[in-house]
Amino acid sequence: MQFSINRDVLLKSLNFVQGVVEKKNTLPILSNVLLQLKDKKLSVIATDLDIIFYDEITDIKILKEGSTTTSAAILYDILRKISSNSELNFELKSENKLSLKSDNSDFNLLCLPTDNFPTFADEFEGIEIPLNNNRFLKLLNKTRISISNDDTRHYLNGIFLHLTEAHGRHFLTGVATDSHRLSSSSLEVNKNEFNPLILPRKTVFQLCTLLSESSDQLTMQSSENKIKFTLGKMKLISKVIDGKFPDYKKVVPTSNDKVLTVPSKDFINSIERVASVSLDRKEGVKLVINKDNVQLSVNSANSGEGNEKIKAEFNNDNLNISFNSKYLIDIASEIEDKNLKINLKDSVSPVLIEDLSDKNSYYVIMPMKI
Repeated sequence: MQFSINRDVLLKSLNFVQGVVEKKNTLPILSNVLLQLKDKKLSVIATDLDIIFYDEITDIKILKEGSTTTSAAILYDILRKISSNSELNFELKSENKLSLKSDNSDFNLLCLPTDNFPTFADEFEGIEIPLNNNRFLKLLNKTRISISNDDTRHYLNGIFLHLTEAHGRHFLTGVATDSHRLSSSSLEVNKNEFNPLILPRKTVFQLCTLLSESSDQLTMQSSENKIKFTLGKMKLISKVIDGKFPDYKKVVPTSNDKVLTVPSKDFINSIERVASVSLDRKEGVKLVINKDNVQLSVNSANSGEGNEKIKAEFNNDNLNISFNSKYLIDIASEIEDKNLKINLKDSVSPVLIEDLSDKNSYYVIMPMKI
């Protein structure tokens, strides 16, 4: 196996590999990336057994075909430190030694045989659904803030993707909840057959990285327990979470008629400032809502208190309510409109937050007892 490649081309691919490869793994082979030279292209493959990342590079000079696996982290680290646009020369010297030469550098990397690398059947019967790259990225970003970290309820550790229908139009909808907050976002699709599934947290974050770096056409294809995303020459295949997502529609309030409208940026900045007194951000932020303003306050037993008042509009007399400050900031940061529309009922019921610039997304947040 012997080939030459531009450093920037290979580095881009290895950058994506970093998010997939397991850092602390009992199986050493899973820390490695598989480099496969065949049919005038280089295939770069990485897996943690739950996710497989696959990329194809054709901009390459092949002197001799072959394949090997070497440490993904070490190779990535070396390439980062080599100057941009350098030519890299690779040669497999023996089954467990890969030579890498560039400019004045000369490395010998240890390898593991490719026989140990897991192989996968890439069989997907479902139809390929084309998706708008930017809109799907937006859907993932808006919903992933509410993914749960609680491993005891593993079915909440991802985004529930399913088809929904409204006003005769069809949508691909993503929902995530950790039982304190819920995010939902949808994008319009042509009516397609698509079985509901739960996309795991790690896959979501990896997909967000790929989508933000690539403008290639995105397609999605699913089978019974796996899903495949194709983006140009890159593929990401992932297992889906085995479990039943709860009926989230039950917790979405429909009769919250007290409406607070507040400028998004001012609201975020104000919460950030008053929450500064709470070192661990565990203390909630208290909102005293009046007709034309909101008073925000955080009171920490250990480090003091912060108070601030901002302009707002409220269609009711007044209401006191408290929230986890981080949850509020996470949601407010995803709002595209310059104003935040918060629909309230009382100080203990779930609150519905809408984005006037994105009618296909909404958020629900539970108040805190302070």
